[in-house]
Amino acid sequence: VYSNLEDAFGRATAVYGPIDEWFINLSEDIAKNQRLADRMTEFMKISKNCGTGSGCFADGNYPGLDGDFVDGPNGWADEPKVLLADGTALDFFITSNDCSDDCGATSDSPAAKSCGVIYVDIDGPKGANTTGKDYFRFYVTSTGIYPEGGKNTQDGKDNDILKGSCFLDGSICTGWVIETGNMDYLKAAGGVCPNGTELSWENTSCK
Repeated sequence: VYSNLEDAFGRATAVYGPIDEWFINLSEDIAKNQRLADRMTEFMKISKNCGTGSGCFADGNYPGLDGDFVDGPNGWADEPKVLLADGTALDFFITSNDCSDDCGATSDSPAAKSCGVIYVDIDGPKGANTTGKDYFRFYVTSTGIYPEGGKNTQDGKDNDILKGSCFLDGSICTGWVIETGNMDYLKAAGGVCPNGTELSWENTSCK
């Protein structure tokens, strides 16, 4: 999914120019979100376009690993949603048309100039429908697509944040999955592995 998003972003910016110029003269949120969706999905294989309605994501909330954290793209009326040919569901949301949101861990982080978010359910409306299992988020920035909760982001830059978010409820786990290549937090209650070791950016596996 990450590779597909990066490829689509690269192709879209090659054709339409820098993303922070895509939303000039667009005042309504729904129009901005639709522009992002249209230009990204032009370079992706789509099996279903749900518009701003339902059908691409599961109905209701997406609980977290602790059962409490909830999210639910199906109910977000201003955000376009599509289902890719491989079954992945995507939801597009612009937070800053000039990419001035700062989501970076440092001033020179690639996530420092964020424009929006793409919500992803890797198996669409079927499957676990759980944050941190099959539901993840990516930042759309002026320079590319980056996983939420990665080392370059404010929300994943240190171990304390990981413990209070990814290891607790599954939120901001996208960066962990991509940068460590595992989902060991699923077998580590509160970030503590069965063998007693604690997961961290320094210890990224329960082996």
